[in-house]
Amino acid sequence: MDFVDEVRLEVAAGDGGNGCVAFRREKFVPLGGPSGGDGGRGGSVTLVAHERFSTLFDLRYRKTVRAERGEDGRGKDQFGKAGEDIRIEVPVGTQVLDDESDELLADLRESGSELVVARGGRGGRGNIKFATPHDRAPRRAQPGEAGERRKIRLVLKLLADVGIVGFPNVGKSTFIATVSRARPKVADYPFTTLVPNLGVVSLGIDRQFVIADIPGIIEGASEGAGLGLRFLKHVERTRVLLHMVSVDPDPERDPVADFDQLMVELERFDQSLIERPMLVAVSKCDLPEAQSAYEEVRAALEPRGLVVFPISSATGAGVQPLLEALEATLRQPDDE
Repeated sequence: MDFVDEVRLEVAAGDGGNGCVAFRREKFVPLGGPSGGDGGRGGSVTLVAHERFSTLFDLRYRKTVRAERGEDGRGKDQFGKAGEDIRIEVPVGTQVLDDESDELLADLRESGSELVVARGGRGGRGNIKFATPHDRAPRRAQPGEAGERRKIRLVLKLLADVGIVGFPNVGKSTFIATVSRARPKVADYPFTTLVPNLGVVSLGIDRQFVIADIPGIIEGASEGAGLGLRFLKHVERTRVLLHMVSVDPDPERDPVADFDQLMVELERFDQSLIERPMLVAVSKCDLPEAQSAYEEVRAALEPRGLVVFPISSATGAGVQPLLEALEATLRQPDDE
């Protein structure tokens, strides 16, 4: 299934049914009086967050959503039937924005949370509602109200405790596959990961957290280079950042420079990101050159107050201490 994290929809609620003008016409009942019923309410369009969805794929080709119109009122005191509501299920973490004003309408961050994005029109009153002692045979009724119509934009931002950021091919996908049941694509060339991957890390009873591999962050990502603008938004909701660096075949690159460049891109995208709790991992430390890189990274970053971990997803070395440190960081109060 394709990972779709942004769609546009035009939603239209149903119009209310018209009220009816009618009079009783029964044998032996002279001057029977008004009997026109009210029109039915138009159907509404509601978004519902559900945890079984992880993408907006089902809405990718659904351009317009239109709810049912309410039925008109009828004679013999019959009210029109209300139009059927439409409920659209979206992933937890979906933001709903007005596509024209860019106003945030709601942030559906909890399973079961709902938002009525287009409310159905009220049905018009029939002439039975206009009868008074001074006008016992009213010949007027109300038309139904028009249902709301608007264009909306749905933006999915993943909800994860830990976000893994790093340049392509530093071992993010291998790491998340090692510590969880996520199975991202792993290969020895850049940009093998084209969509975010979520995994659940379990360290025991009541010791679980969600980890996300955020792809596409390279130099210039905050300005749209690579896949940066598309996926940087998924970092916004992570509570802890795990910077992953490693050796690179390119002699002009080094892990410390990669870390500094990532910090620049995060700051340009959202100033608050660089203030999040963060840890650093040097991956592929089963390789001799990666061991040397770890010493270089540790010497450069520990004076900045950062803890650096040497890990090898291939052998499992150093993985458990890193997971324990991530969990301990998550358990700290947010104001620390």
